[in-house]
Amino acid sequence: MQSRFHIQDFSTLARQISAATTAQVQTALRNQSPSLEDLAALLSPAAEKFLPLMAARSRDLTALRFGKTTQIFAPLYLSNFCINRCAYCGFAADNTIPRKQLSVDEAMREADILKQRGFNHVLLVTGEAPAKAGVDYLEEIVLCLKDQFAALSIEVQPLEENEYARLFRAGVTAVAVYQETYDREIYEQVHLAGKKCDYNYRLATPARAAAAGMREIGIGALLGLSDWRAEGMSLGMHLRWLRKHFWQTNFTVSFPRLRPAAGAFEPLVNVTEKNLSQLMFALRIFDPDVGLILSTREEARFRDGMLGLGPTRYSAGSCTAPGGYSSGEHDGEQFSVGDHRSIDEVCNIIENKGFDPVCKDWDREFQIL
Repeated sequence: MQSRFHIQDFSTLARQISAATTAQVQTALRNQSPSLEDLAALLSPAAEKFLPLMAARSRDLTALRFGKTTQIFAPLYLSNFCINRCAYCGFAADNTIPRKQLSVDEAMREADILKQRGFNHVLLVTGEAPAKAGVDYLEEIVLCLKDQFAALSIEVQPLEENEYARLFRAGVTAVAVYQETYDREIYEQVHLAGKKCDYNYRLATPARAAAAGMREIGIGALLGLSDWRAEGMSLGMHLRWLRKHFWQTNFTVSFPRLRPAAGAFEPLVNVTEKNLSQLMFALRIFDPDVGLILSTREEARFRDGMLGLGPTRYSAGSCTAPGGYSSGEHDGEQFSVGDHRSIDEVCNIIENKGFDPVCKDWDREFQIL
């Protein structure tokens, strides 16, 4: 394993960002190879009056690196059992919700529905309950689905490197694992019980997945728990460290904002659509090649407005409850989505904006074992 990534004091990052000047923002916008100091400037309050320029730069870089394409995917929830007590999550162990884990046959039925709707990229999601949805279970599901889809990603409990390698051999192409918040103090406050309480173990997970050979790693922060500007700085630092140590791996960044869920957790910090836009533009300028994901957590109006400006991947027609695609029921969902449109409706909007919705961006024959 490579040397471990670590985050300096979160409040120090916040102060560095707040101290950025107008001149530093202008320098950051001109810099062809932005530094971490440039990222801090682009995330700062001083950058807010430059949002139109940031949007234009982000748009141009996105077009240059990704063309006129927007990748489409859907989550497939396999289980909502969880041993963790995360204050913000509908799956938290102490929430009273209908619990369900899909059998292999049920998972196949859900997958068939997504396939019929036109999806070729599926994200398999579980709560963090290894005794129920462990590696054996995940491997069995993946082996059944790998020939049906061009790409299978997972968002499950953090695993060991050898476990990720096993799932990669089975057919998993990507791993999404979000730190939730890089603020250690807040992390301890909102993770009340379970293995997820181990901040350092979770922080090291993307590196374990990359070392196992995964083609793509997704990182992110749950916006609404702490200072979004410092979260953005932490994401940039993490991304740069991962690129240095795992240069053969593709990376994405997701920007989930807190949504209503069982437990009625209220965001600790208000993150507006304007804040989210600035964060996405800053990350695109900082790293022109990173994939940026904008999910159905966001309202349709905002997602439509962001097309071409930075995001490169959209989810569509999402259900966050196990078995929800076949049953039409949303009991036991992780959170309520903001954009309820079908894949066809989302793709039509993308096409009407002059972009190409892409459901398959590579062929499984390129999976190197």
